[in-house]
This record gives sequence, C-alpha cells and structure tokens, in this order.
Amino acid sequence: MLTIGELASYTGVTVRTVRHYHAKGLLPEPERDHSGYRRYDAGAVVELIRIRTLAEAGVPLARVRQLLRAGEEEFAAAVADIDERLRTEIRQRRRHRERIARLNSGDGLALPPEVVGYLGLLRGLGVDERIVRAERDGWIPLAARSPERVPEWMARKREQIADPRLVDFYLTLGQALDRADDDPRLAGLAEKLAAYFTWLAGEHGEDYMDDTDIEPSLVELMDRLAFDTVPAARRLIELLSRRGWTGWTRLERVPPADTGTDGKGGRS
Repeated sequence: MLTIGELASYTGVTVRTVRHYHAKGLLPEPERDHSGYRRYDAGAVVELIRIRTLAEAGVPLARVRQLLRAGEEEFAAAVADIDERLRTEIRQRRRHRERIARLNSGDGLALPPEVVGYLGLLRGLGVDERIVRAERDGWIPLAARSPERVPEWMARKREQIADPRLVDFYLTLGQALDRADDDPRLAGLAEKLAAYFTWLAGEHGEDYMDDTDIEPSLVELMDRLAFDTVPAARRLIELLSRRGWTGWTRLERVPPADTGTDGKGGRS
C-alpha cells in the first residue's frame, strides 16, 4: 500500500495533481486507515497512469472521465482516434520544424534551388550585393507566379552570365551604384551595355532579347523592386533608351533618341 506521496512519485505526477484528480472525480479517494493516512493499492497506480497518459495526450479531463468508465471496445476505439490525432500533429510539427530550419537558409527560404545557385554564382563573380538583392527580389514574384518556367529562365541566365562582357557590365554597374546621376561614367556604362545588346540581337535574333512572356503588371513590379534596390539603374535605363534599348526586366529595342546634351551640361 502506498501513501499519496509515494503514489505521486511512482506514477510521475505531483501530490497536487493527484488531489486535483480526486476533486475532478477521476481517481477515487480511499478512506483513511487507523493511522489517519490514505493508502493506495495497485489498482490506483494503474488508474492514475491511465489518467496521466490520456491527459498528457491532450484529452480533456471531462473526456478522460468518460473513457475511464467506457467498455473495452469504446476505449480501444477512442485510443485509436487519439493515436491518429497525435500522428497528424507529429507530421504537422515536423513540417513546422522544417520551415523553422529554413529561416536560416537565406535566399533558399523563398526561392527555388536553381535561382539560389544563380545568385551564388553572381556573388562568386564579385557582383555587388545590392545588385544580387535586386535580382533576388525580382525572382521572388516571378518564381511564385510561374514556377514551371524557372528552369527555362535559369538556363538562359546561366548562358548569359557565361559571357565575360555581361560579367564586366555587372561589375562596372556595381562600381557606379553610388555615383550621381550626372556622373559621365554612367553614360559610358550605358554605351557599353547598348553595344552588347546590339551584338546579342545580331548574333541570336531579336526574339532572343526578350522571350519571357511576363505580364506587364509583373514587369512593372519587378522593375520597381530593382530601382528601389539599385537607384542608379533607373538613370542607366534612361541613358540606355537614348541608345536604342530600354527596359530592365523586359528588354526592348526602341528608336535611338538624339544623343545631344543630357540637360546637365554633359553628354548623355
């Protein structure tokens, strides 16, 4: 026979918990013996373990009371239901853990592996982190809207970045990010980029320059993200449009403007 303290210790609960179960009518409270102590037998140990196990599984105490009074078949069915619920919760918690783990994965949190690899390639080439962020911010809505086309677009991007002239453009743009709009080196960069685009169109055809079929509203969003991250890009596009090309996300050929002065006393 066990005292209440021994019962609590043996079953892994507190004395206060045992008394709470008494108050809720879950565990019968024995009469006091001649010494004034309440003594618990083996049946109380088994019953308390059943109560504790059901309660720890998240079963409300009112339902625990019903199950303790249920027949074997009803009890077995209830236990099966509880087990299935716990299995579902375990699967959900496993997914939550995977998501939590991804919070430290940087770009991989919101982008497919192909894009993450491409951004890593840009960083490896020494491209300014602000330009990499602009690329990343643009790819997030693009990949969310058309995930099935990401491999196709990534293949094109990797083909383009293999050209040293485009790498040189990225590196030069990185150096120009903190320059004023009237810095003549921006005009030189626009000149170099326009020549590169013209060469590409001549080598691969006009369709090669833009075959992404991105809807205009998404193009506008991606451009805005890029310009907010890389303000110099907006001025660069203005200068580029005077040389026969325009667009950041969607590149298009346009009639070259008169390349006179830029209104600030310098050549455009």
